[in-house]
Amino acid sequence: MKIKDVLNTEYAPHYATYISQVSDEYNLTEELEISVHRFIKFVQDIPMDKHEFRYAEGKWTIKQIIQHLMDAERIFAYRALRFARKDQTPLSPFEENDYAEIAPADQRSIMSLLTEYSAIRHSNILMFKAFSDEELLRVGVTSGKEMSVRALGFVIVGHQNHHQRVFEERYL
Repeated sequence: MKIKDVLNTEYAPHYATYISQVSDEYNLTEELEISVHRFIKFVQDIPMDKHEFRYAEGKWTIKQIIQHLMDAERIFAYRALRFARKDQTPLSPFEENDYAEIAPADQRSIMSLLTEYSAIRHSNILMFKAFSDEELLRVGVTSGKEMSVRALGFVIVGHQNHHQRVFEERYL
């Protein structure tokens, strides 16, 4: 299953930014696997003095963005699991700024963050690999909008790609 197979009716319009940043070269689980390695290598090449840099007042540091990526991936994966298992309970949105404000990302080492990031992603790769084609097509409701399991998987990749581009454009 590739990104071109995902219909725009499988996700809320605000996720189009992330969906559009996923390559059509690989299928979902390949994208999940390749993108995590690409991202970790990219972050490891960032000079140490940039890890706590803010390009403007009130903006997150690179460490905070990595923490944000982990928090968001956990939430997206949780939603995917619930929807795959036919849980029809509507799920609430999460306030990313509240999460970022309270998480002590800047007190952690970059290696600690990347190790955790890798563990989260590898767990999610196994989960998405275990989903059947039928489960990947299942839909649930989050933030008042319908979303498919497969769209959530591609959002995980696209969200990471989006933030990597932000790093390149505004932090380096």
